Amino acid sequence: MRTIWKGALGFGLVNIPIKMYSATSQRRLDFDLIDRRNHARVRNKRVNEKTGEEVPYKEIVKAYKYNGEYVELTEEDFDRVEEEKNQVIQLNSFVEEEEIDEIYFKKPYYLAPEKGNLTGYGLLRDAMRRTGKVGIATVVMRGKEDLAVIRPVGDALVLQKLRFAEEVKDVEELDLPHKVDIGGKQLDMAEELINQFSTEFDIRDYKDTYTENLLETIEAKAKGKKRAAKRKMEVVPTKTKDLMAQLKASLNADQPRMRAS
Repeated sequence: MRTIWKGALGFGLVNIPIKMYSATSQRRLDFDLIDRRNHARVRNKRVNEKTGEEVPYKEIVKAYKYNGEYVELTEEDFDRVEEEKNQVIQLNSFVEEEEIDEIYFKKPYYLAPEKGNLTGYGLLRDAMRRTGKVGIATVVMRGKEDLAVIRPVGDALVLQKLRFAEEVKDVEELDLPHKVDIGGKQLDMAEELINQFSTEFDIRDYKDTYTENLLETIEAKAKGKKRAAKRKMEVVPTKTKDLMAQLKASLNADQPRMRAS
């Protein structure tokens, strides 16, 4: 794995030298934009909106509009702010993991100890495991400060970025049913249907079928073949008056257990 950050993990007055690695990889197809007439790549040009002329890369700077005027920021400005906070990931507090709503979780990273610093790393990991607590910290990376939770996963410590409260939209903005008039029989049947499809979760059962199907389409077209189009699924919303009948039909249907797609 490629190291993306080096620093220290602060635990009280203890600083544990660590390296950070991305814990995920993206499985995404990269597409190019081309001219369909001759398959030449289409390039985007950086153009001055006043003159219409292309701007040399060296003349392009970052700026923030403040009181109607642009304030230019240099790399030194960003570095200066980052240097104040990016040397140490300081654990500020420890909480029960169940207290953190999953809606706040973002990208995970592995934290590994630098050579010769295994003891401090293992001490923190095992103490967190024994107490059942997770650490809360802030981390500055690539010009952005993130809240983060640090927790033991197997033998590793994992840092997972969190969204700040202001980044999560208020659910009150949605038109949601506060109370629904549901018959007890309907609820019993819905619970029975859930139980019928209940199983143990295994992440390996779930595949990215969209990317696989897209790759098959690309390979077929590259060979001059055309894949037969699958029949489009028609989604018919179930009306309230039909709920009971549809629940019964679902329970009685001879269908395979719900599978990952």
